[in-house]
Amino acid sequence: MKNQTGMMLIEALVSLVIAAIALLGTVTLMAKSTRSEMESYQRVQALTLVQDMVSRINANRQVAACYSNGATGLSTTSAPLPACATGAPTPTANQAATANADLAAWKNALLGSSEVSGGSKVGAMIGAVGCITQTDPTNQIYRVSVAWQGLMPTAKPSLTCGKDSIGDTSLRRVISVEIQIANLTTT
Repeated sequence: MKNQTGMMLIEALVSLVIAAIALLGTVTLMAKSTRSEMESYQRVQALTLVQDMVSRINANRQVAACYSNGATGLSTTSAPLPACATGAPTPTANQAATANADLAAWKNALLGSSEVSGGSKVGAMIGAVGCITQTDPTNQIYRVSVAWQGLMPTAKPSLTCGKDSIGDTSLRRVISVEIQIANLTTT
């Protein structure tokens, strides 16, 4: 009995060390899970915003060129929106107003106005940027993209949307859709 004094204390300390290591593993797993959940949320938000703008362009297809209008991207900064003044054919006042309102609404959505918590806009991605590019004027093909800053490094996207504001890092994410506006005139 004299030789075994303190053994129970050592056994209890070893058990505590094992439990602490297990708890640290659980905390690390929870942190990674939270980051993955946020990445997934941001991707869903970006997909929703891309599809929203595609629908808006399709609804005002006669002046689809007004949506790209030489703009490099609608960022979350206070830069002015591009004004719809050109297009083929020349837009009517109503079509131009619709395009400008669509771009303003999209910019507000990029800023997170779709969800508010305690007076703060929280419904957007980190550093969201929206880009609408006319990739083929002859066939009326447009690329609608949304870029944002992710939380975990991944492969760098090849698209340039958001490159100026977010940087060309492995944290930049881009989702894009190409659409072709049909020519509905009869010949």
